[in-house]
Amino acid sequence: MFDTVLVANRGEIAVRVIDTLRRMGIRSVAVYSDADAQARHVREADVAVRIGPAAARDSYLSIERIINAARETGAQAVHPGYGFLAENTAFATACAEAGLVFVGPPPAAIEAMGDKIRAKQTVSAAGVPVVPGRSEPGLTDEDLIEAAGEVGFPVLLKPSAGGGGKGMRLVTEYAGLAEAIAGARREASGSFGDDTLLLERFVQRPRHIEIQVLADTHGTVLHLGERECSLQRRHQKIVEEAPSPLLDEETRQKMGAAAAEAARSVGYTGAGTVEFILSADAPDEFFFMEMNTRLQVEHPVTELVTGLDLVEWQLRVAAGEKLEFAQSDIALTGHAVEARIYAEDPSRGFLPTGGTVLVLREPDDRVRVDSALLPGSAVGSDYDPMLAKYIAHGRDRAEAIRRLRDALANSVLLGVTTNIPFLLALLADEDVAAGRLDTGLVERKLDKLTATEVPEKVYAAVALERLLALEPQGSADPWDVPGGWRIGEPAWASWQVETGGREAVEVKIRGRARDAEIVIGDGEPERASASARVAADGAIELTLAHRGRTTRFTAVRSGHTCWLTADGETYQVTETERLAAARHEAPGAAGGPVTSPMPGTVLVVKVAQDETVTAGQPLIIVEAMKMEHTITAPVDGLVSELRVKPGQQVGLDQVLAVVTPQEG
Repeated sequence: MFDTVLVANRGEIAVRVIDTLRRMGIRSVAVYSDADAQARHVREADVAVRIGPAAARDSYLSIERIINAARETGAQAVHPGYGFLAENTAFATACAEAGLVFVGPPPAAIEAMGDKIRAKQTVSAAGVPVVPGRSEPGLTDEDLIEAAGEVGFPVLLKPSAGGGGKGMRLVTEYAGLAEAIAGARREASGSFGDDTLLLERFVQRPRHIEIQVLADTHGTVLHLGERECSLQRRHQKIVEEAPSPLLDEETRQKMGAAAAEAARSVGYTGAGTVEFILSADAPDEFFFMEMNTRLQVEHPVTELVTGLDLVEWQLRVAAGEKLEFAQSDIALTGHAVEARIYAEDPSRGFLPTGGTVLVLREPDDRVRVDSALLPGSAVGSDYDPMLAKYIAHGRDRAEAIRRLRDALANSVLLGVTTNIPFLLALLADEDVAAGRLDTGLVERKLDKLTATEVPEKVYAAVALERLLALEPQGSADPWDVPGGWRIGEPAWASWQVETGGREAVEVKIRGRARDAEIVIGDGEPERASASARVAADGAIELTLAHRGRTTRFTAVRSGHTCWLTADGETYQVTETERLAAARHEAPGAAGGPVTSPMPGTVLVVKVAQDETVTAGQPLIIVEAMKMEHTITAPVDGLVSELRVKPGQQVGLDQVLAVVTPQEG
């Protein structure tokens, strides 16, 4: 067994690999970019090596720098995690040439399965069922159009290279086929440098089910059961579980045997995943989609139902050890469900977010938590927005989902907007609870799952928290009470606040926090009260009584912003400048500040100071986490202020420019 292993990755997967290395008594080496100098994986490793600036191409994607770090620290092996270089044939080859063991399959297996066309041909020759279609190399546009006629609509266009849903197009009729082919080729070329396409029959009401395989270097290939990954958005998985609520034991064994044969056909070793697609209407008819030649994000659900540590067995296989168990020894116990925590805002179309983690309470006493976070962690826009995974295990599916929802509802993550409320809504959906899943479920129900109404109790809590902070301690002097004092009745204290980019709301309050009168927006005065204490981590535990109900919030204030959470819902409420609020609210004046919808980097500034613009005209392009967003002019007007330049880092809701409406 190795005594030193370098982890060529970052974030929660690097932390998770380091955890197994520590348990096995193996020295761990972390690598980091400048953006990750204070990251959790750096702190938890035995040794950490800087490999470059924030840009991934100059750090985590630099084969030369990672190989040099391994040599300098005396590592014998490199674990690639997932993403970055995990499925890079050149990296696996470079490790071998440097005398390092790559903790993964042989380069030939990565290459064979990395090309979807070649992969389909390989597994089909081994007797594994594939989706009907055309997948030979070099298909022209005319070939694809002819293939669509042979297969029958609907059809799915897919790039041969890459993954993650990039370049995929669903086409339902001839009329849109030529345009879809052109668009798919453009995106495939831009994403993977290869515009080769294949065409498949689109499976109606598709379920995405994958099989975990494990193979050693002595000829043993096993499958460890399946994972259901049908809850997706834009081909990106959100919630995964094991086993699938759809499969019976006979189908499970057939799919497992097919997956093992697919792995065997390319001489696979280590842990890998064979992905299948099938129809919810015909679960006994399944088709090979692709093989991921690495550890999957969702591997913990398999670990919880099998009792196996997949990272440990990756390392043991890479060290030449035999698997200690046979297929007959693999049993699935109970049920496991995983939810991915992302730094994104579902109410704004899932745009990436960012910030500093001000308060963190992860529910590791309730469920398994794979996380990259620490209090004070800076969440930037340089890398993938996944922050953590919560994985619950139960005696059955209902218990596992209940435990996961409880863990999500009781977590506290203040300072960064996440998708936790969306996950809670998804897990509470009646079709999800019943196991009636397909890959289109989330998109069909997106409006319901991303409802964004802010309850009035949130505004009441923020106002009372502000009042408590301003109230004198141990004094009843009326001159010290916010809002002052006047003959006849107390004066009102007033704040303009907004949350999540919504229109500013005026909140007025008078009295003391233990018995206050409050007005929210255009509402009538109501009685409300609150008490608070400061927790050991600096958070404010606020108890609010409002409209006959008591709610317990955890809150923290950062400048003019109050973050608070209760029952899994988190809100970022910011006091706004009255003049800015007035510009938004003035009749006919729809201009004003143009803000960034996400933290990121300004790529392009398309206008100049004092330039006249029209409504909808592109002004600025901001990039975050490989996503570009074009900010446009809200009205016809004049660019009266331009506050950014290309290359500048910007924060969420930061003012980029001001457009002043022009009369006439």
